[in-house]
Amino acid sequence: MNAAMMIEIYGYIGSVLVVVSMLMSSIIKLRVINILGSVISGSYALIIGSFPLVLMNSCLIIINVYNLYKLLKAEQKYDLVDSEVNDAFIGYFVSHYKDDIQKYFPNFVFENSGINKAYIVCCEGNPSNILLGKDNGNGVLDVILDYSTPVYRDCSAGKYLYAALPSKGVKVLQFAQNSSKEHEDYLTKMGFKKENGVFQKNL
Repeated sequence: MNAAMMIEIYGYIGSVLVVVSMLMSSIIKLRVINILGSVISGSYALIIGSFPLVLMNSCLIIINVYNLYKLLKAEQKYDLVDSEVNDAFIGYFVSHYKDDIQKYFPNFVFENSGINKAYIVCCEGNPSNILLGKDNGNGVLDVILDYSTPVYRDCSAGKYLYAALPSKGVKVLQFAQNSSKEHEDYLTKMGFKKENGVFQKNL
């Protein structure tokens, strides 16, 4: 493989990353991948002497870095809403995100699952997370669904939720439902311990 072909492949990699970034549901991931793609595309344009493309990619890098800085610096303001399981909005939320929920919780069934507790985390009035479970008494909650919408998957909504639940009398969270590896990795990251197939977290 000669140098010219390697440079061409390098340019294609940058273009692919820019396109892939547009497919990200998370704004932070979109910005990060777009910056990486723009750096590669910009350096490729510099190598081949295409200065208009160098200028365009430089502007994209500056714009993305600035907006990423604002996103990371801004403090998300969350609220915890103690809801009713049969609330119309709960049904709408679960139905609206049904396909995405199934990716992470393939065995989740809303109807006749014994759910008697429902909590919604809102960010500036926008629903960002929903927690559905069974209250076992003594502050123990069996979690049936702990789902964050794609835009709020930076763990901040979950951290707020787990910090706020003790005010609702919840002391221990247990998650025994089968979920995806991605969700199990999330539980581990959030401090859950797995014993006998059950993820548990003391709040």
